[in-house]
Amino acid sequence: MFSYDQIVNIVFSGAKVVLSEQTLERVQESFDFLQSFAKDKVIYGINTGFGPMAQYRINDADLNDLQYNIIRSHSTGAGEPFSEIFVRSALLSRYATFISGKSGVHPDTVILMRDFINYGIYPVIPQHGSVGASGDLVQLAHMALAFIGEGDVFYKGERRKSRDVMDELGIMPLKARLREGLAITNGTAMMTGAALVNLVYARKLLEHAVRASVMINEIASSYDDFMAAELNDLKNHKGQSDIASQMRFLSTGSRCLMKREVEMYHIHKEQVFGHKVQPYYSLRCVPQILGPIKDALDFAEKIIVEEFNAVDDNPIVDVDTRTVYHGGNFHGDYISFEMDKIKIAIAKLTVLIERQFNYLCHDRINGILPPFLNLGKLGLNYGVQAMQFTATSTTAECQALANSMYVHSIPNNNDNQDVVSMGTNSAILANRVIENSFQVMAIHYIGLVQAVDCLKIGDKLSSSSSRIYDEVRSLVPVFVEDTPKYKEIEAVTKYLKS
Repeated sequence: MFSYDQIVNIVFSGAKVVLSEQTLERVQESFDFLQSFAKDKVIYGINTGFGPMAQYRINDADLNDLQYNIIRSHSTGAGEPFSEIFVRSALLSRYATFISGKSGVHPDTVILMRDFINYGIYPVIPQHGSVGASGDLVQLAHMALAFIGEGDVFYKGERRKSRDVMDELGIMPLKARLREGLAITNGTAMMTGAALVNLVYARKLLEHAVRASVMINEIASSYDDFMAAELNDLKNHKGQSDIASQMRFLSTGSRCLMKREVEMYHIHKEQVFGHKVQPYYSLRCVPQILGPIKDALDFAEKIIVEEFNAVDDNPIVDVDTRTVYHGGNFHGDYISFEMDKIKIAIAKLTVLIERQFNYLCHDRINGILPPFLNLGKLGLNYGVQAMQFTATSTTAECQALANSMYVHSIPNNNDNQDVVSMGTNSAILANRVIENSFQVMAIHYIGLVQAVDCLKIGDKLSSSSSRIYDEVRSLVPVFVEDTPKYKEIEAVTKYLKS
């Protein structure tokens, strides 16, 4: 079993996969049992056709060809290939299934997968093709095509023939035996691998959103009681309490936030208060808005790690009970549902960030900053005015993409697959929302540091906000004159993802 931290360490930090002798023995035992068990029995995908073609018996002489045929016939993906980080994650997910010893694959399969991960060999896998029900058949067929030496891979940043790379490294192409073709293609590894990557980046966005929310409340000189434990804990939601706690910690040392008991809880004679008694919701309700997002991401981790370690192919080879079970563990509804929830959560996070940026831009709302954080001549210079166009349009795209894929089942495969998950599509769209959100966040961070310079409050910020200010200003110096900002937005986006 891989823990969340172990998965992240292998996928993002390049840690090596270690394959023990005990694991190899477990895989070998599963293969040997299936080989013996299948001799006089009808077992799906071993001596029958696939999908609706399962009604056709396959002759013994054609069994090996059957396994190659599913790989070749299903390598029909289209569109841009998945990036290397997604493929590395998918490789690890498929590997995790096979080392359970419930798939009947030959030990050579897991050895080769280990080598692909450890050498950094990433099959070229197109994004389009999976309906996420009989697993990610098309995407994983492209993975298998690389294993048998007939596909393409990315290796050291170059796209090459998989056979050439394997020859160079002394790796033998995979020999399909009993069910290697079906086992590799018939699972949720692509959507699960993508889901893991999405979760890691979504958590980064949440962290940045909390930090940005502290900083904008410092800029607004908000009263700090909106993040009080005594208030937030009464809502009974762990996520909200956690976000409020993080904000209290991150605001430590700030001389910008105000105390309500000092400023308001005494006799006042004025009839109209110059400073807002309560700030706008995008500033004041951060724990209530980001809290459910944190809860959603925490639950998604549980589901994704469970799926990562699941036996998600069909049929299942159970040595303990000495039988083979036919079912639908390849169905991707768990991942599809979580990816829908994550993209909804990150779309809402993006709306919050865009509204905070609007607060910085709108002088009649904030009452303390020049229009569009413009440090130049009004009318002649434009500050961050045009950046808001990008933030607003990108946020709108997130809102449109947040519509559910999980409910968009379309029957196919001669109606054999009559209810499907669309899990990989859901993961792809979730990633698009996440990428968009990083861009909006980058624009907001540029606005935050520009606002600090407008107000000249850099020496009053919390240590957390001071660090953000210094790091962003190293990429985007304070600006008065109008200059193109697309390169700076890209640079800050990379900083936020790193």
